[in-house]
Amino acid sequence: MTFFNTKPLLASAAMALALTACQAAENKSDTGVTNTESIANMDLPAGVTLIETVQGSDSGEVVIPYSKFRLDNGLTVVLHQDKSDPLVHVDVTYHVGSGREEPGRSGFAHFFEHMQFQGSENVADEEHFKIITEAGGTLNGTTNSDRTNYFETVPSNQLEKMLWLEADRMGFFLDAVTQEKFEVQRETVKNERGQSYDNRPYGLLWERVGEALYPEGHPYSWSTIGYLEDLDRADLNDLKKFFMNWYGPNNAVITIGGDFNTVQTLEWVKTYFGTIPAGPEHDAPVYEEITLDADRYISLEDNVQLPLLYMAWPTVHANHPDEAPLDVLANIMGQGQTSLLYKNLQKPGLAVQASAGHSCREISCSFTMLALANPGRVQKLSDLESTIRESLVEFEGRGVLDDDLTRVKASIVSGLIYGLESVSGKVSQLAAYETFRDNPNGIGDDIARYEGVTKEDVTRVYDKYIKNNPAVIMSIVPKGKPEMIANADTWQRYERTIPDFSGEAEQTWSRPEDPEGLDRSIVPASGPNPTIKVPDTYTFSVGDDIEVLGARNTEVPTTTISLRIKAGQSHETLDKLGLASLTAGLMSEATTERTAEELSNELDKLGSSVSFSAGDTFTTMRIRTLTENLDDTIAIAMEKLLKPKFDPEDFARDKANQIQNIKAGKKEASQTASNLFNIMMYGTDNPTAYSNDGTEASVEAITLEDVKAFYAAHYSPKIASVIAVSDLDKTAMEKALSPLSDWKGPDVASSEIKDFPQLDTGTLYFVDKPNAAQSEIRVGKRALPYDATGEYYRSGLMNYPLGGAFNSRINLNLREDKGYTYGARSFFNGDEKSGWFRASAGVRADSTAASIVEFAKEIQLYQQSGITEDELKFTKSAIGQRDARAYETPSQKLGFLSRMATYDLKPSYIDEQADILANMTKSEIDELAAKHLQLGEMIMVVVGDKAEVYDDVVALGYKVVEIDADGNPIK
Repeated sequence: MTFFNTKPLLASAAMALALTACQAAENKSDTGVTNTESIANMDLPAGVTLIETVQGSDSGEVVIPYSKFRLDNGLTVVLHQDKSDPLVHVDVTYHVGSGREEPGRSGFAHFFEHMQFQGSENVADEEHFKIITEAGGTLNGTTNSDRTNYFETVPSNQLEKMLWLEADRMGFFLDAVTQEKFEVQRETVKNERGQSYDNRPYGLLWERVGEALYPEGHPYSWSTIGYLEDLDRADLNDLKKFFMNWYGPNNAVITIGGDFNTVQTLEWVKTYFGTIPAGPEHDAPVYEEITLDADRYISLEDNVQLPLLYMAWPTVHANHPDEAPLDVLANIMGQGQTSLLYKNLQKPGLAVQASAGHSCREISCSFTMLALANPGRVQKLSDLESTIRESLVEFEGRGVLDDDLTRVKASIVSGLIYGLESVSGKVSQLAAYETFRDNPNGIGDDIARYEGVTKEDVTRVYDKYIKNNPAVIMSIVPKGKPEMIANADTWQRYERTIPDFSGEAEQTWSRPEDPEGLDRSIVPASGPNPTIKVPDTYTFSVGDDIEVLGARNTEVPTTTISLRIKAGQSHETLDKLGLASLTAGLMSEATTERTAEELSNELDKLGSSVSFSAGDTFTTMRIRTLTENLDDTIAIAMEKLLKPKFDPEDFARDKANQIQNIKAGKKEASQTASNLFNIMMYGTDNPTAYSNDGTEASVEAITLEDVKAFYAAHYSPKIASVIAVSDLDKTAMEKALSPLSDWKGPDVASSEIKDFPQLDTGTLYFVDKPNAAQSEIRVGKRALPYDATGEYYRSGLMNYPLGGAFNSRINLNLREDKGYTYGARSFFNGDEKSGWFRASAGVRADSTAASIVEFAKEIQLYQQSGITEDELKFTKSAIGQRDARAYETPSQKLGFLSRMATYDLKPSYIDEQADILANMTKSEIDELAAKHLQLGEMIMVVVGDKAEVYDDVVALGYKVVEIDADGNPIK
């Protein structure tokens, strides 16, 4: 789904956005390029052809300015200049995903994404992550059914190095592939499947639905990660064939956004990519209409708490004329508090969650409805199915309202503008439009097609694709409760037909022939370090001494506000744990003036959001809006803040949902391990040792009067503060926030922390999770409270090479060398009063004991021997340069202001941290490691399948105490 809006809304919002885009385009590089004519007259490198240039204008057109070029080998290059921050974002998108795989060879595209990070001819093993991290950058890759992309955001002086890296893996990958790398990454993918699919509640939902929805052999009938038996069957030659077939420059788009010189960038692209030979040409994928002859019921017993019902109807394909009205229909049926599913399922308490969507991929879309049942109210999923089908009938009688179109279209245009708050967001849009439409300028087309959606269109697509049409209906129920499924299965998984791949012809790799003088083994030097400046800030007070800390962000016409009340779980009593979260949840329900549905409708029509949440220390009201709608949004926020209704029905529903979420959380091994680690650290006498949701017993004991009392006693301006980021200046923000002057409230006593328990150091606490494919491991101890420039900050620097970076010792050992895990890390975390050190990972079940050994080995070695000089250099470079991308978006600026407000910091603390980093010595790091990483002072928490792993864990020699998911010893 992309972007649209009504004409009245579009006029002002698009104007603001277009002007912003123009301003970005007019930030001249030293080429002086600002318009189509001057770009067309540039002296382009030989072999680089300008295809088109699109600039912003003040005509009301929404556009991301760009220039599109093509190399002789078919590589498409899209450039977007934005000099507002000293960074660049590079995206290389290949038009290949799991939908281009063959039956019996599933998972290749995703597996290849992993392999592409394992080095190439001129980039050593593990060096890709190290080079980018050391440059102060961040990176990743993603695969879906239709494309694979690799991307990095780095300081602007690192652009040439990024292009060298990406070109080396595009043109010089195959000679560096080894059987050992192949085997390690195969294990890593297996761990990812275990963590994200097999060992995660509901993790097999989309795989099973895809099998039932599409005919055998259809490219969407398997999941992106594929089947393990296909990966086990694959060999190194299969991988190489897949690479040669799909990863040529003519099947790729490189999109670059940020602060760069256009001519110089094109010269670098030509130098590093220009000699890579084109790969095979491929026809566009063909859309085939998907039809079902009857409803297909399927079911699965899983380790879940909440039964799930999922319904899927096949519809059209991405960019089909009917995609837009189907998106609108999905919003009406099941998105937000104005939807029919919310009204009929969530509001009466039948479902903890209910939603509808229209998921579109290149050659097929599906209209879906999902409901997580409240098992206290629903005994069979057939009851939910009946209510969903009745909601569809209700839509037939209700029809499409004017507010439906206004609301849905407003949410799309606001989403568009929010998406342009970062260079990466703009680059992602340009890359996707070019890959799937051959036209980066797709935003205007999307706005036009969604703007044209009528009530009749929505009714027509409902009649055509949904009404009386068969669907796939999947039930996922708790193990041992098959009676809860919606209907007996009417469709069975088939035995897949695996083709005979023997006798396939070998493909020949054409090695690029570089011009004399180009030595790809030499890492390009970095350019001059960019100038980094923290955001300018301002302060003022409003109302009852509410301090406001703000920063201006003129790049987009948006405003983000966080009103923070210094009261949360720390102010709860042990018998009423979860009270702060339950109170915050009710603040998003009805007020004394309007229903929750009416408030939601008004916010959606503004393209705004107002939400409440509660943590250990703060309750927060967060506001996000287009600035032109700020006053109206603040009026709604104030109504929510000052006039909550605390309706008994809302309370009963939210309380029941919170209890069900607590029960569901116990099914998540990762959440269970982290929760129990916190309890062991801080003891059962401190409220903040527990999950913010509380316990089943404590939430059950909470009454509506408790909620009202917590609100009356703690929601006070006397302990409130505001942080804000907006394109408005200080004067305008003072006016916008003036309604806070109406807020009155009592003094609030600060919370107290009870003494922490004596850790039973050296103890391993074990929790049984039967049939778990993976085990969750936590190793750690209490440590330091937060300090921006003291020992806490320095200890974080110390930990960076141990477990703070992708290429840290812990991750390289457990993931890259051993293949035990999808990822492992360690870190220090602290707040005003306490802190801890923790190392963690989810590991393959059969490697549980071995992983514990490796964790202990790495921590002990680092504690005893300290950092190496190379690691110290790496840490200084990586952390020292990453601030170039630290203050780009409103969210990043808000995080910076939040730290300042919480810990009473001045902006200069950033400079102090830079000085500490620059002067950090090996001896200081070693002293900190020796002090804070003594394994004998730590405890361990392991959640896994006792039948499979317990004996091996006990054999390690630790004191083992078996506990349940609440932390109670099992005798």
